[in-house]
Amino acid sequence: MQYRTLGRTGVQVSSLALGAMNFGEIGRTTQDEATAIVDAALEGGINIIDTADMYSGGESEEMVGKAIAGRRDDIVLATKASMPMGDERNHQGGSRRWLVTELDNSLRRLGVDHVDLYQIHRWDPSTSDEETLSALTDLQRAGKIRYFGSSTFPAYRLVQAQWAAREYHLSRYVTEQPSYSILQRGIETHVLPVTEQYGLGVLVWSPLASGWLSGAIREGREITTSRSVFMPERFDTAIPSNRARLDAVERLAEVADEAGLTMIQLALGFVTAHPAVTSALIGPRTPDHLHAQLAAADTVLSADVLDAIDTIVAPGTDLAAHEKYDTPPALLDPSLRRR
Repeated sequence: MQYRTLGRTGVQVSSLALGAMNFGEIGRTTQDEATAIVDAALEGGINIIDTADMYSGGESEEMVGKAIAGRRDDIVLATKASMPMGDERNHQGGSRRWLVTELDNSLRRLGVDHVDLYQIHRWDPSTSDEETLSALTDLQRAGKIRYFGSSTFPAYRLVQAQWAAREYHLSRYVTEQPSYSILQRGIETHVLPVTEQYGLGVLVWSPLASGWLSGAIREGREITTSRSVFMPERFDTAIPSNRARLDAVERLAEVADEAGLTMIQLALGFVTAHPAVTSALIGPRTPDHLHAQLAAADTVLSADVLDAIDTIVAPGTDLAAHEKYDTPPALLDPSLRRR
């Protein structure tokens, strides 16, 4: 396992991070399976675990808490908030009212007195940066969080938040958690240059592109991954963007074969090769999934392999641009671009 410094915090984290989104109802992972995954991850050298309040309605946090009981101090523990937690309109967002309340809920579910990294799951356009940053700064000063970061923020919002922290003399985001894979390289255009400029640690999610790069999806095979069951439109190869992904996967498989690598090694080796990336989040549903991904922990891709990848998916290109999660609200809601 390789270790990198998380931004400018001085904290050393593994180049692969354990994502717990699949713990609980979402991934149908039981507590025993979750504990086995955590055990194997720690044994394999992973020292950072990332979850969120909304994963299976809080169940993921509860399962992580039980799995790490008795060894909290050996783990960099991260969670997230701001996504809706139920139907109550104020149980979401980046307001002080919600973040103060929900952090206490997360700490209770996790069974800990603090988290190392507390992340705003999505930018909340209805809440000012000063409001969110001041709440996070106070929670940090209270000792309930060590650092805080953002997740899937557009580049201009990352810049704005850094400016607001300086303007109002508040603590700043020290990490960003964007989606990044060989098939979705758009963050190379704007987000990663900003994180490098401000010295942010970067924990990338979906490095296997929702399973497209797992090796399970190939031409002529029926797509039966768990993600395809509840998100079929993202795997329907009659849709042009999905067809483009499948074509790219076939060409990438040839590159992997020639280099003596699995598709997982190629995919994880690619994202962790970028100098702006600190860690790649893996989200195994089973111990077998974890072991296949841990095999990529020390993968270092040669320049020739990286160049070959560039010829298949050009730098800065998203093969499924409509699946981006950092699109400005005005592009999604017509009312926001009309007077």
